[in-house]
Amino acid sequence: MVKRLIAVLTFSVFILSIFTMSFAASSSKTIKIGVDLELSQAVAQYGQKELEGLKLAIDEINQKGGIGGKKIDLVIVDNKSDKTEALNVATKLAVREKVLAILGPATSGATKSAASAAMKYKVPIISPSATDDAVTVDERTGKTKAYVFRTCFNDSFQGNVMANFALKTLKAKNAAVVYEASSDYSKGLYKNFKSTFTKGGGKIIAEEAFSKGEQDFSSILTKIRDKKPDVIFAPVYYDEAGLIIKQARELGMNMPILGGDGFDDPKVVEKAGKKFANNVFFSAHYSSQDTDVKVQEFIKKFKAKYKTEPNAFAALGYDLGYFIADALKRANLKFDSIEKDRDRLRSALENTRNFVGVTGIVNINKYHNAEKSAVIIELKDGIQKFKQKLNP
Repeated sequence: MVKRLIAVLTFSVFILSIFTMSFAASSSKTIKIGVDLELSQAVAQYGQKELEGLKLAIDEINQKGGIGGKKIDLVIVDNKSDKTEALNVATKLAVREKVLAILGPATSGATKSAASAAMKYKVPIISPSATDDAVTVDERTGKTKAYVFRTCFNDSFQGNVMANFALKTLKAKNAAVVYEASSDYSKGLYKNFKSTFTKGGGKIIAEEAFSKGEQDFSSILTKIRDKKPDVIFAPVYYDEAGLIIKQARELGMNMPILGGDGFDDPKVVEKAGKKFANNVFFSAHYSSQDTDVKVQEFIKKFKAKYKTEPNAFAALGYDLGYFIADALKRANLKFDSIEKDRDRLRSALENTRNFVGVTGIVNINKYHNAEKSAVIIELKDGIQKFKQKLNP
């Protein structure tokens, strides 16, 4: 009798818990979204700016009533610019915090690491700036990672853009490449630049790798100088970019220096010095000199909130906020099961078409990549100048 009573009570508690969980999910006034960004250490400038843009967007969305009357609640965790920590953060957000989706990380290596947790726990993860081709596609099988997305262009496109710019606009016939040996971002851009540049008739006459944390590039730059390249392509992040520019110019190397979106930060000019920050070109996600009304409205709102002008990473963060909101509205969420709602959201993300953001119109393709345009920025005395826009 006692056993039967215990069994009945246990079953009743189980049913009640299911009801309570279901009721709590459906009656909650918020939608929990995780944020896994580089907010400290090596590449904090990217994550911090993306978070500023993201917060601005989410504040606007919540002020307008949120999603179906529910406010978006950001659960923000710093991955400390570390791949392992990015995975730990993603796991925590998916399992302990039970977020509906994860936004970030900012960099390719960290995103690929965090993506393994997204796939394991079947929670959508969306990076605003991870450009390595392998972020959304399994390198072993060639299959698209079902729960992994990005809202930026990828390295195949970015490397192609810079190679064609070197060939067609700068009329370069040979190039030297300086890249970080342990960086997925750096190696991915280098690979795609080399492929397009050589197919277009150009020649890579020097390829110099360096280790993470390197500060003195004079030795490898001297080797490059002796080979007299028409251009130098340096697919690196802002600290290394500024130092490479400065040290190259001090060695009398005045040829164009090209880079990717990692150059899009004020620290590049701080490290290089304004007098050396000339004849520098890089691909970017947007330009503050774009006269589009949407761009100018964003800049006005960002400056009003943060008292500074937004760079491309702030714009990417802002777009990410509205991108996830757009998918949430179309996902037909039931709030009956976190697993089911995550899958509903995944399906909505896959079907994103003609999303209009500050950084361009986004269409998500079968590889979960964003098909969108890129811009070329030129540095003149340390000041960014819009050079040209290129479409996919």
